[in-house]
Amino acid sequence: MLNIVLVEPEIPQNCGNIARTCAATGARLHLIRPLGFDISDKAVKRAGLDYWHLVEVFDYENLEDFFQKNEVKQMWCLSTKAPQSYTDAVFEDGCYLFFGKETKGLPEDFLEAHRDRCIRLPMREQARSLNLSNSVAITVYEALRQLDFPGLQDYRKMKG
Repeated sequence: MLNIVLVEPEIPQNCGNIARTCAATGARLHLIRPLGFDISDKAVKRAGLDYWHLVEVFDYENLEDFFQKNEVKQMWCLSTKAPQSYTDAVFEDGCYLFFGKETKGLPEDFLEAHRDRCIRLPMREQARSLNLSNSVAITVYEALRQLDFPGLQDYRKMKG
């Protein structure tokens, strides 16, 4: 099982799309405050996010709170400034994938502390970044591909 960690996400639609990716893949979703939106039951229902019951969501006050409550054996930090491509990473079951806020990414001191665990999605030099929910989906499916899609339907095996 993968763990998606969103550090101070700002846009509710991105979080909703990421939650849907988690629902479809069985990944856990970890939200690090402050959040740019309300995740109360009422707000979630109003947004029509009827798949939240399929997502295991954890909420933390800050990164320190997160690390106090979780034993992280493997982590990857996604950043446009990372030295290596996401395809260079070897993902293990249970790994944590860290993504920063839409406007600034992960905190610089956090990236520096984990420089050898930073990966990026290749893109054109003129492009600033991909949408957060797209970045999560691309990375999650690469990790799942490496792990042979555990617990997910394999349509290759369903063919007669």
